[in-house]
Order: sequence, then C-alpha cells, then structure tokens
Amino acid sequence: MGSAAKRFTTLYWPETRSLVRLALPICGAQLAQAGMSVVDVMMTGRQSPTALAAVSVGSSLWMPLMLFMTGTLMGLTPIVAHLLGGQRHDAIRPAVHQALWVALLLGVVSAALLWLIVIPIFNAMDVPADVAQTSAAYLAAVAFGMPGIALFQALRAFSDGMNHTRPVLWISLIGLSVNIPANYLLIYGGDGLVDLFGVWLPQSVQQLPALGALGCGIATAISMWTMALAMMLYTRRKHVYGAVSLWERLTPPQWAGIKELTIVGIPIGVAIFVEVTLFTLIALFIASFGEITVAAHQVALSYTTILFMLPMSLSMALTVRVGNTLGQQRRQHARLVAWNGIAVSLVTALINSALLWLTGEFVISLYTTDSEVQTLAASLLALAVFYQVSDSLQANLAGALRGYKDTRIVMVITVLSYWFVGLGGGHWLGTWGAFSGALGVHGYWIGLIAGLSTAALLLGWRLHRISRQR
Repeated sequence: MGSAAKRFTTLYWPETRSLVRLALPICGAQLAQAGMSVVDVMMTGRQSPTALAAVSVGSSLWMPLMLFMTGTLMGLTPIVAHLLGGQRHDAIRPAVHQALWVALLLGVVSAALLWLIVIPIFNAMDVPADVAQTSAAYLAAVAFGMPGIALFQALRAFSDGMNHTRPVLWISLIGLSVNIPANYLLIYGGDGLVDLFGVWLPQSVQQLPALGALGCGIATAISMWTMALAMMLYTRRKHVYGAVSLWERLTPPQWAGIKELTIVGIPIGVAIFVEVTLFTLIALFIASFGEITVAAHQVALSYTTILFMLPMSLSMALTVRVGNTLGQQRRQHARLVAWNGIAVSLVTALINSALLWLTGEFVISLYTTDSEVQTLAASLLALAVFYQVSDSLQANLAGALRGYKDTRIVMVITVLSYWFVGLGGGHWLGTWGAFSGALGVHGYWIGLIAGLSTAALLLGWRLHRISRQR
C-alpha cells in the first residue's frame, strides 16, 4: 500500500499536474475561439434573418476548411515536442518554417476555394438566391483571413510543442476582443453606433453603412490576421523561445521537412474533417424529422460540445507530454505518461457525465422555453451521459498516439468508427430501426455512442500495442 502511494505521489501526481497545467490554457483558448462563432450568430441574427442564414450556411463551408488546416498543422506539435525533449533546438526553427510555408499554401488554396466554388455549391444545394448572394459576399471576405488563421495555427502548434500554451489563450482573447466591436461596427453601421452611444456622434460616423453578413465576414478576417500578427510578435519578443531563434533567418522550403509534417499532419486533418462531417450529416438527415427535433438536437449538441472542450484540451496537452518524453528517449516513461493521461480523461468524463445529469434540465431551459423541445433535448442528454466516457477516451487515446507520431492508423480507425459505425448505424436505427421500428433522432444518438465506443476500443488497442513496441 505504501509503495502504491509513493508511486502515485512521485510519478502520477506530478505528471497529472503537468498535463492539467498545459491543458487549461488550451481549453480557455478553445472557448475564446468558439465565442467568436457565438458572437457572429448573435449579432447577425439581430440584424436580419437573411444575414443569419447567410452566415450559418457560409460557416458550414469555411469551418471544415479551417479545421482541416488546423489538424494538418497540428502535426507540427509532436515534431517540436520530440525535438525539444531531445534538446535539438537547432532543428526546431527549420521545422517550424516548413510548417509556415505549408500554412501559407493551405491558406491561399482555401481562400481561392471560397472565392471560386461557393456559388456552384449553393446552386447544387438549392440555397435561396438572396441567402446565396449574401453568403457568397460573407465568404469572400472571410477568404482574406484564411492565410492569417493558417499562420496562427502553425505558430500555435509550435508554441504548444514548446510547452507554452498560455500565449494562445491570451491571443485568442485578443482576437475575441477585436471581433466583438468590429462585428458591431461593420454589421450595424452608423445606426448601431447611434443606438449605442446616442445622436451626438458626427454625421460622418452616423452614415457608416450597415454591411450585415459582409461586415461579419470582414470582422472575422480582421480577427484572424490580428491573432496571426500577435502570435508572430509574441514569438519574436519573448525570451522563452530564445533558444530556437525562430525569426533569425527564414529557411526556404525543404521537401524533407514538408514531407514529415504532411505525413504526420494530414491524417490528423482528415480525422478532424471526418468528425466534423459526421455531425454535419446527422444534422442534415434529421432535418426531415421537423423543427422540434432539429431544435432539440442542436440544444443538446451545443451543451455537450461545450463540455467536450476540456477532454479535447487534455488530448492536445497529452500529445505534447508524450512527444517530449519520447524525445528524451524515455520510452517506458512515455507509456506511463500516456496511460496516466487516459486515466485523467476518464475522471474528466465522469465529471462531465455528472454535470449533464445534474444540470441538464436547467441548461436546456436557458436555450428554449418550448416544452416539447425541452423534453426531447432532455432525453438526448440522457443518452449523452453514456457517451461522455467513450468520447473523452477516444479523444485522448488519439492525442497520445499523435505524441507517438502515429496518425495514419488513427485516421483509418476514425473513418471506420465515425462514418460506418456511428453514421451508418445511427442512420439505420433512426430511419429503419431494429425490433421496435425507426428510433428517429434517438437512433442517431445511439449510433454516436456506438461509433465513439468503437473508436475508443480500437484506439486503446493501438496505443497498447505501439507503446509496448517502442
């Protein structure tokens, strides 16, 4: 008993504190960036239904592109973590520069896609003409920010890999603080400023045009570049990055460095894209069930997404810790770090399940006063209680495997579990059903439980195997 207590206090508890210390700022940064989307929806919704619809439809196109870029550039985090753990500081700068080249390319390509293909997509989706035109203008503005957000994500991956996660929190808050007033000014124009400050404002200010969704897109692009420039300035000025000398001289594109990043990063980007499309497709499938079902689904999903921020942040921190330890050639300790992180994620999941159980009805009442929506959303949250464990475990198992730079198998497992088991099984249960007939939206949520549980089991097997091998 004394030996177990000593092992906990000398090994597991210090490692847990290091993991949580890395994860909490990441969680804050994720919440701040999610807050920008919330602000966009709230402000455009008050301006006009068309503006809200345009931003909602447009976000469904640019967000997956951004998340794919983010996932691909996340491949830099384990690379930097390995190099830092091995004290190979001279190799970090060229690795980061290759990521910046890749980020710039991804940003420009994403911008071009948003400029060129959105109208054909809207025509294929039969989006109403006024919404399509407004959304296209919104996306054209957002496109200018895509290279900026890509550069920010590359520098964020570098900073995370260096064990410095707090700067991303502060810079994300800066981005949010820029986004809110820029949104207000550009969406509502002079009329909005008069409502806020009064008629004493100069006539030139009062006559500023209300740009609606277009203004929201411009504000989003401004926020993206603000975060990119702030991250560049921070990594140049702060002494904690001094050993790397990141901005001393620019390394030209090198195929070996770009190849390593893409081999590690693209599977992460694909896995994130698969996860995003899973929820997007479920939302499309249940649209035929009626507005009550759609509203209840969105309410339940919104709350569970907020709770998932902490397990996801632990996953990103676990990638850093495992990568650092492997870079130090401490393979046995890396195994301990990985499975200790999984244990922490299990505790987090149990806390989330308890929060859902205890606060679900109250939180639902904050979203809606409709009794039908409340009842249905509560039944969905009851199912969500059960998948918190599998969701948290699969995210952190994937995070530990990223620390091993093992991302291709994770991608395959994600595709099989999410699309075939989760989406396929959920669609079968929801539309055709088993013994008791079609289960509707509950069938899709049961499919989510099955898909996430399958992913957790397969990723657990993969981590057990690869951590023993190495």
